[in-house]
Amino acid sequence: MKGCAAVRPKVLIADDHNLVAEGIRSLLEKSCDVLGIVADGRQLLEEAPKLRPDVIVVDIGMPFLNGMDAAQQLMSSVPHARIVFLTMNDDPNLAAAATKLGPVGYVLKHAAASELQRAVSEVVQGRSYITPKLRPGNPAIREARSRQHSKELTPRQVEVLQLLAEGRPMKEVADILKVSEKTVMFHKYQIMETFNLKNNADLVLFALKRHLISG
Repeated sequence: MKGCAAVRPKVLIADDHNLVAEGIRSLLEKSCDVLGIVADGRQLLEEAPKLRPDVIVVDIGMPFLNGMDAAQQLMSSVPHARIVFLTMNDDPNLAAAATKLGPVGYVLKHAAASELQRAVSEVVQGRSYITPKLRPGNPAIREARSRQHSKELTPRQVEVLQLLAEGRPMKEVADILKVSEKTVMFHKYQIMETFNLKNNADLVLFALKRHLISG
């Protein structure tokens, strides 16, 4: 089956690059009902439960909250929605971690348009689609790669780390997460102590290595 299923699924697009998002819309609206476009992870968390899409096409490298962690949070608020990650990141560890979320798609942005259509079609039918370049050789490798990506940081630490690494002031981070500045400072301290980070530059490099921000 090419593109979306016979019953047109509802799709929400999450990408902070407007030209890319509009290109995805143009491609998918031929066979899907595109509900709209959101530009960051926080907006995705707000809009997805309201719009109740069948499929969310999400860029991993989004501001405020990256696509991977936004997708994890949406598993409870929009459990029926399937996720297709569309990304520049060709790290097989990240692709393997994505499969832990269930039937997902993982497509590189420079891949052919038909690959995105195929991924949407597969997840609608409850099957995963990982771009051929990044498919793991066996389940043991997939599990090991998934653990490597996802271990150690708590969900709140991930949120704090990404926002701080994006260069946002402590007060802004606190406002976004609806916590006190002291709470943000506590999480920052815990991250830096646990991973032996000496300064803000180390913090940014650490976030880059964990694909929470893009270089």
